[in-house]
Amino acid sequence: MKYVSTRGGMLAQGFSDILLEGLATDGGLAMPESVPQVSATQLESWRGLPYHALAAEVLSLFISDIDAAQLKALTQAAYLPETFQSAEIVPLRPLYDGLSLLGLSEGPTLAFKDMAMQFLGQVFPHVLHTRGATLNILGATSGDTGSAAEYAMRGKDSVAVFMLSPYGRMSAFQRAQMYSLQDANIHNIAVKGVFDEAQDVVKALAGDLAFKNKYHLGAVNSINWARIAAQIVYYFHGWLRATTGPGQPVSFAVPSGNFGNILSGHIARSMGLPIRRLVLATNENNVLDEFFRTGIYRPRSAAQTFLTSSPSMDISRASNFERFVFDLVGRDAERVAQLWQQLAAQGSFDLSAYLPEFTERYGFVSGTSTHQDRLSTIRQVMDRTGILIDPHTADGVKVAAPFVEEGVPMLVLETALPAKFSEVIEEALGRPAPVPFGLENLESLPQKMTVLPCEVASVRAYIAEHASL
Repeated sequence: MKYVSTRGGMLAQGFSDILLEGLATDGGLAMPESVPQVSATQLESWRGLPYHALAAEVLSLFISDIDAAQLKALTQAAYLPETFQSAEIVPLRPLYDGLSLLGLSEGPTLAFKDMAMQFLGQVFPHVLHTRGATLNILGATSGDTGSAAEYAMRGKDSVAVFMLSPYGRMSAFQRAQMYSLQDANIHNIAVKGVFDEAQDVVKALAGDLAFKNKYHLGAVNSINWARIAAQIVYYFHGWLRATTGPGQPVSFAVPSGNFGNILSGHIARSMGLPIRRLVLATNENNVLDEFFRTGIYRPRSAAQTFLTSSPSMDISRASNFERFVFDLVGRDAERVAQLWQQLAAQGSFDLSAYLPEFTERYGFVSGTSTHQDRLSTIRQVMDRTGILIDPHTADGVKVAAPFVEEGVPMLVLETALPAKFSEVIEEALGRPAPVPFGLENLESLPQKMTVLPCEVASVRAYIAEHASL
């Protein structure tokens, strides 16, 4: 399996190369040269596999430069029952009216990002050790990617993490999870800007090839294909748990910010997984909902990006959207490059000619959820099931409801545990969210972070001073 860039300017590379590369040298994103196909017979042979074994099977279709036995060892180490709060790793819980919850937040940082990061925490050191190399990971987070990456990489002697987060725009619990880590290889940088601006800084430094090569910069955001590949696994797992035989359709509802989570579902569907609908749920920052309704992609400025009660989705320029557009335009890399040049020059592009394909060919539908929707959905799910969900998952439940079809299970992808957003839970229910055992004093722990302007020069200077060469 080889990988190419969405913009056409990168020679085909193996998985381990793009794992360490992050952003492609031409500014594009790595995509497999072709999408592997999974037959109904192969799917049925996976029914009943434990999560780590299923992960090895799915990931082996995308990773041909790590032998099968080693890959199985890596997935087994990544998905230990003691690392997660469930022996199933990803439990499936029924809600009501055809809706079920796919429990992706059982990992160490209580968010779905753990599902991929725990694998990256194994595969990065393996590849670096094999090559005798080191890596300085540079990323940006809107709340959950940062802590998931840092917990997966903390204490690794071949890896350092430089994580940008938007100053004052995460929940107190999210900040405490990240900033309380005291490991020498973890560097938290709170930048005075919104997530999109922090992501721009990361992309600018990743695009500075001389700086990137000198300081061995890599990526752990979902611009790294390994994140997408690892997330594909839980779509297969969810389908296998929600069905009893071949060909049965299942729909998935996905709270969406940077488009990585639902992109993994798009890839799974392209592989032959019987996915009926991919329901994209946005909050008030609904650029992606606007695109799937109109065909016009018009990202908003930092000033136009709302601070909401589902803050991990407060994103107006979704990095992984480029990968979907690459498929949408027939994998025409030159067209993709032109579209992103137009986006930079004019602030938007129009793909409304493809509008019928969004649903008919790719299964996408979408909707927007508001603050009041989140509060009422949290209350409704609690009243009807006794299950407490976080505000991002509430966005998914709310948007999913109108798209439920008779006989087609609708699996809502859980985003995080409610404890991470206790202020919103208290507004919805009149009481704070319960804190998981062992984390009761998290917010009182000493915190270590550096506040910087949200500009390339400041972050560049910080990395130059603190990076492990």
